[in-house]
Amino acid sequence: MDVKIQNKSIGGPSRQSGVSPESHRNSASKSRRPFVVGALMLLVLVVGTFACLLLWNAKMAQSGAYAVDTNKFQAVFLTNGQVYFGKASSMGSSYIDLKNIYYLQVQQSVQPSTDKPASDNAAAAGESQVSLTKLGKELHGPTDEMHISREQVLFWENLTDDSTVVKAIKDYETKK
Repeated sequence: MDVKIQNKSIGGPSRQSGVSPESHRNSASKSRRPFVVGALMLLVLVVGTFACLLLWNAKMAQSGAYAVDTNKFQAVFLTNGQVYFGKASSMGSSYIDLKNIYYLQVQQSVQPSTDKPASDNAAAAGESQVSLTKLGKELHGPTDEMHISREQVLFWENLTDDSTVVKAIKDYETKK
């Protein structure tokens, strides 16, 4: 009994049609290549955007910009001991911008008063008077705006509307 085996593939492309299995795979992979490249580019774009948002959010949180209540006054305490009160903005940069600025001015009496008894004069000689001063009337004539280096800031805080400083500022502004 003679059995002849034919060289035909079942279910695949036949060699007689002139299309080899390798060329069929190559054409399929070529048609998927733009999709894969586009998907990779989209993935890189999404991951990059997400990373940028995380970095920006961390920087803003570190700077305290989220905590600034723009409806309130802030107190900014500097490394040299000076304190400025005003409306803060741009907390995320390397400078804090402050507008509508006031500061404390301390005046100490150097000589005792002549119309007080001697016992009162001894106590009064060490007394000091603190006043709130509006920035802008100084000899050098500054504008009512400051750009304070963050390196010089110890800390800052929002002030409540019923604080003594805010009440004095509001009294001053209503008398203008």
